[in-house]
Amino acid sequence: MSEQLREIAARIREIREIAEVTPESLAAELEISPETYREYESGTADIPVSVVYEIAAKFNVELTALLTGENPRLHTYALARAGQGVPVERRQDYRYRALAPNFIHKQAEPFLVTVPPSAPEDPVHFNTHPGQEFNYVLSGVVKIVIDGHEIVLQPGDSLYFDSSCPHGMKALNDAPAEFLAIIM
Repeated sequence: MSEQLREIAARIREIREIAEVTPESLAAELEISPETYREYESGTADIPVSVVYEIAAKFNVELTALLTGENPRLHTYALARAGQGVPVERRQDYRYRALAPNFIHKQAEPFLVTVPPSAPEDPVHFNTHPGQEFNYVLSGVVKIVIDGHEIVLQPGDSLYFDSSCPHGMKALNDAPAEFLAIIM
């Protein structure tokens, strides 16, 4: 696994230990098996960004602190120029770029998400996390499945949903898709 993944895993382990929470109880709160949680914390398995987001919320730390090891400091505004932002490679299925990592006390987490093309027979991989999510498609065509409902989004389409419902997506038409995701 990547060095970045090992560093994130170490920060998660440290915050959990400081809070005197056992791996088993945190796994139960995250609704994952203790074995899966241990793989995340050891850095041997990709940690979905939704799991990192839930851990940050549970321990009342900024998501950026877990992802980068630095606390956000900006109060007035955060600027991400085209092609910039902090890469967050937390799921093999998607590529995330955090667009406001250094803004302190965010009420939402904005990401630019790229979904690579997949074969029609490839399954949709699902995740859940507390809160709500807003997706706005910038390019490509995305099939989003939310709680069993299939929705196809084209560029300019948007979707707001309860992210505690199982949801996942895949790019269609043998082309990547890119969308703005705001997690609240």
